[in-house]
Amino acid sequence: MSGAQLLELENVTRSVLLPDDSELQILTGIDLSVSEGDHIAIVGRSGTGKSTLLNILGLLDRPTSGTLAWRGTDAARLSSRRAAAARGRDLGFVFQQFNLLPGRTALENVMAPLMYSSGRDFWQRRRLASEALERVGLGSRLDSLPQTLSGGEQQRVAIARALVRRPRVVLADEPTGALDVATGLAVMQLLDEATVESGAALITITHDSNVAALARERFRLEGGRLHPLVQEVAR
Repeated sequence: MSGAQLLELENVTRSVLLPDDSELQILTGIDLSVSEGDHIAIVGRSGTGKSTLLNILGLLDRPTSGTLAWRGTDAARLSSRRAAAARGRDLGFVFQQFNLLPGRTALENVMAPLMYSSGRDFWQRRRLASEALERVGLGSRLDSLPQTLSGGEQQRVAIARALVRRPRVVLADEPTGALDVATGLAVMQLLDEATVESGAALITITHDSNVAALARERFRLEGGRLHPLVQEVAR
């Protein structure tokens, strides 16, 4: 069951100015509500604006028009500092290419977000990171470097890193794109279970209908708008 509302997008558009002074419309009217505990999948082909929408959902970019509310506050009123603080505290990101720090162990990679914390999270960062890796089944690989881990294991490290600060929203951008089908589905099931356990909302951006089928609410991004999916990716 969904909890408190976290993100609310109403008629959000995003356009960019091209070198010839013409305007390219990427998003033409996005409506989306995200609450605690939601698992939402957004499916779309390359070039449909998935990354642009992800950046807006992650408070990395602002709409050209329309309203984006973060926990009831119009995001347009958030200063750069407050938006950055919200990203660090309340938003977790999982990417297709893992983005792990080379030369750093799994434990050090998961500890990295906690280096910018204060109080308990900072002083107990090693324990919190160890517990996060235990939850994703990598308690025996704390001292392993990324290059010694399989693709699925690297993605699990990335999931632990995204969850270690107990975010309210996890944004997963093509999280299985670099994995084989079986490993990708196992990773998505793990990510879903981990966010359910923590009560976080999970938003998955994907081109894979099998990955989208794991979500409880599904949309296709097409023509700059979100269209509900029922039959296409039904279980």
